[in-house]
Amino acid sequence: MSTDASTTAQNGGVEQFGYKQELKRRLSFADLLVYGLIFMVPIAPFAIFGSVFQASGGMVALAYLVGMVGMMLTANAYHHMAQEYPMSGSVYTYVGRGMARPVGFVAGWMILLDYILVPTLLYTAAAMALQGMLPGVPIWLWVVIFVVLNTVINYMGIEFTAGANKIMLVLELIVLAIFLVIGLVAVAHGKGQGFNFTAFFNSSHFSMGVIFAAVSIAVLSFLGFDGISTLAEENASGSTKAVGRSMVAALALLGVLFVVQTWVATMLTPADVSANLIANGDPAGSAFYDAAKLAGGNFLFIMTSVATAIAWGFANALAAQAATSRLLFAMARDRQLPHILATVSKNRGVPVAATFTVAIISLVLGIFFVLLPDGLGTISTMVNFGALTAFLLLNITMVWHFAIKGKHPHIFGHIIFPVLGAIVLAFVLWNARIAAQTVGLIWLGVGIILAIVLYRLGRMTDPMRQVVEASSPQATEIEGGLE
Repeated sequence: MSTDASTTAQNGGVEQFGYKQELKRRLSFADLLVYGLIFMVPIAPFAIFGSVFQASGGMVALAYLVGMVGMMLTANAYHHMAQEYPMSGSVYTYVGRGMARPVGFVAGWMILLDYILVPTLLYTAAAMALQGMLPGVPIWLWVVIFVVLNTVINYMGIEFTAGANKIMLVLELIVLAIFLVIGLVAVAHGKGQGFNFTAFFNSSHFSMGVIFAAVSIAVLSFLGFDGISTLAEENASGSTKAVGRSMVAALALLGVLFVVQTWVATMLTPADVSANLIANGDPAGSAFYDAAKLAGGNFLFIMTSVATAIAWGFANALAAQAATSRLLFAMARDRQLPHILATVSKNRGVPVAATFTVAIISLVLGIFFVLLPDGLGTISTMVNFGALTAFLLLNITMVWHFAIKGKHPHIFGHIIFPVLGAIVLAFVLWNARIAAQTVGLIWLGVGIILAIVLYRLGRMTDPMRQVVEASSPQATEIEGGLE
């Protein structure tokens, strides 16, 4: 690569890859970090605590701890690949350019399953939570309200979205702090099961299969750190390292919070309730709120319930819609999806067609699933498999890109960590629910077929580069090879 091209890459430029800078570079490191934190939701375990409790035999904190380690290994791959290819598109871009374009399409297709369904999952969970408190309001109306509000904010521009994210993050952290303080005081007074470490280890239920099966559910709370990579072309920092560092920082911060809050909630779950959760699950989805009620009465019960509804249906869905639209934009720009999805608003600097497409899909699927019996449980099983498969491909790509292609790899960062990450992810996928595996494998099969069709149609080649300064013979030669 020429010196100019290297400098462009370090500054996060996309022109060297044949693209035009259309999205507005407005996001600082703090904005990226906040975006990752709000996408993952600091209080995410509130909603799925009961499900993870049952799957883990009560060792919820351990499931989140293992999940954090696995996601940190994957974040290492994102960190390095984001520096190699500072563009939107997440794993679609990194795997496609680091290994092969058809494989990149499959990776993008798999994570698309997660990205498309996550907003729907969030709207469904939030609508169901609010419907329980306000039964007089039609449940489908909550979906409409959340979709419209989030679409308007995303359309206003990435700066507006970033500002809304910061407000929501502060509110969520306040709610979490109140729960932790009241919860710890209650534990100190002997409520629940009192102070113990069964959330980390319980010999009566422990096995590797049990823990990794629980991790396959718990990682739903971590999904979103990767969404930071979709904003690479809106990163205002002078270094491409800002994207990777913000991912690692967001994962570390929220990983600790997830472990602490689930540990406290487990201690607040009485022995008889704990046994019932392990045996029968949490069909009402109220296990965490019941623990909060035991600690702080109806006040804490209502506060945690409402906070979950707002965080999932507004804050998290807002970030999810932004990330999904950027993924659609990147794939459409490369002619892997209808080109209209690559349309960018000249005034707002956002992928407007992709943003409205995500809104329409979320609206239709959201209304469908809130009206479907056990709709939340059905869609929950479908979300994680796609993202974890894409993460697995990304870790394999790391080894391929740096070791096989001779990029002078660092033994730990480029080989050992991604190999460990791939092993952890493969084990989690192996222990996932049968329903998730079935839907995921069907989606994978469709993606492979589409990749073959697109390849045969000649739509798997790099876009023509628009070279601005090609004065040297070396630059001309490089450009000709890339074209």
